Order: sequence, then structure tokens, then C-alpha cells
Amino acid sequence: MQGARAPRDQGQSSGRMSALGRSSVILLTYVLAATELTCLFMQFSVVPYLSRKLGLDSIAFGYLQTTFGVLQLLGGPVFGRIQCPAILAALATLLGAVLSFTCIPASTKGAKTDAQAPLPGGPRASVFDLKAIASLLRLPDVPRIFLVKVASNFPTGLFMVMFSIISMDFFQLEAAQAGYLMSFFGLLQMVTQGLVIGQLSSHFSEEALLRASVLVFIVVGLAMAWMSSVFHFCLLVPGLVFSLCTLNVVTDSMLTKAVSTSDTGTMLGLCASVQPLLRTLGPTVGGLLYRRFGVPVFGHVQVAINTLVLLVLWRKPMPQRKDKVR
Repeated sequence: MQGARAPRDQGQSSGRMSALGRSSVILLTYVLAATELTCLFMQFSVVPYLSRKLGLDSIAFGYLQTTFGVLQLLGGPVFGRIQCPAILAALATLLGAVLSFTCIPASTKGAKTDAQAPLPGGPRASVFDLKAIASLLRLPDVPRIFLVKVASNFPTGLFMVMFSIISMDFFQLEAAQAGYLMSFFGLLQMVTQGLVIGQLSSHFSEEALLRASVLVFIVVGLAMAWMSSVFHFCLLVPGLVFSLCTLNVVTDSMLTKAVSTSDTGTMLGLCASVQPLLRTLGPTVGGLLYRRFGVPVFGHVQVAINTLVLLVLWRKPMPQRKDKVR
């Protein structure tokens, strides 16, 4: 009995150690992501006011944002002027890179029995094989989910890339005040993604959460069209953050479940490319719309596009899967 009990105890101890190791990796990944985004928004909060001092108008600032989006989309390095925030961001990013290589394992997702693994001895796809990447977008249900992700994100992307200009011209905020508002926005994102979505996903399906996020987008767009002060915007931020976070988490979950384990990283990369794509197109388009029609146009675009998305979701429901959003 004692001999039989020993292996079982060892297995339980090994399982606990494995769970502890996984928790540590998740925590470290979260800290690295938070550090990177903090440094990124440190620069975002400074650039609009620096561009204004250099004499750039909203259209020229849109071109500047488009350039950043193109470089981000292509994955090239972007180096700004040597400001205290840029130096701090570079040092923190370097530290994050060292921790990523030394503390996070290369593979964090277990293999599945239904994974479409390559045949033994077969040719191995190149990392830069664009045909293999494009083939993922032709898998069943993937094009529709990806289109919903891009379309619903587009109006909010237009508004957010122009938000720095709007905060100066429309809300009349100083740099410190704009920083407080962005901190409020980030805090709500942290709470929504860390607590709210996890609780909702245990009670509702991905389809229901996706429809709810699009519906809230429409309500926020209607209110945004009548927005006249920063106080009104603060009232809209919780709904905007809920829709944005829920949409991205749910669509990322659906898209990664639609591909094999070996293609999960590629699909996550495609999902991550949506924001750089919006930062490429959004500043120029947003700058032109803002200059011609003012702030209400972003609410009108939000309502129009997400109404179409909601009709598409109701006409043909998304595929139901057993897994819940994590």
C-alpha cells in the first residue's frame, strides 16, 4: 500500500508544481504586456502636444499616425526623438525581451488530438510563407469572424487614433488631464478583461457576448453623436471599453479555436495585426472626417457599421463551440 501510494503522491506533487509554473508564466506574461502598453501610452500622451508645438494640424497629425501604423503593421522598429519617455520605454522593453526569452517557455499550449499536425517527414512551412498564412483566412467560419472583428473595431479605431487631437481641440484638456483620462480608460480595460469577461463567459455563450458587444457599440455610438463635454465622454467610456474588450476577446477565442494547435500562433498574429491595420488607415480617414464633420461623425459611423454587423450576426449565427471564453 505504501509503495502504491508513493507514486500517486509524487504525481500529485508534480501536478501542483506544473500548475504553479503555469501560473507564474501567466503572471509574468501579464506583467510584460502591462509594462509594454504603459510605455507605449506614455509616448502616445506626449506626441500630440509635441506635434502641436511643432505646428502640425489634425490632417498632418493623421499622416504621422498613419506612418506609425504602417511601420507597426510591417513590424519595423520605430524610434522617436530622445524624450525621457522614449528612453524609459526602450529600457523597459529591453528588460521585457530578456524576461521573455529566459522565463517563458517556447510552447504554452498543449497538443490536441484533432490538431492538423504536419505529416512526419513532410516539408515544414516557412515562417514567411504568406500562402500558408492566407490559407488560414479561408478556413470555415474564419473569414466571417475576422470580418466582424475588423468592421466592428474600425469606428472605435477611427475615434481612438484621433482622440489625442479631440482631447485638445474639443475637450480643451491639458496634457496632464488627458493623461488622467487615459489612465481611467486603461483601468476600466484592466477590470473588464480581468474580471468582467471571465464572469460573463461562464454564464453566456460566445455568440451572445459577441452580439451584446456589438449592440452596446451601437448605443455608445448614438450617445457619442450627441456628446458635448468630457463629462459625457466619461459616462460613455465604460460601455465603450466593455464592447471593445468583449469583441476582441471573443473573436480571438473563436479564431484560435478554428485552427489547429500548430497554427494558433499565426492566427494570434493575424488578430494582432488588426490594430496596426486600423492605425494605418484610421488617422488619415479620421483626420479628414474630423476636419469636415466634427466629433459627431464618429458616433454616426459607429452606429452605421455596427448596425450592419448586428444584422449579419442575427441572420447567420456564429458556430457554437463547447469551449468557453478564457
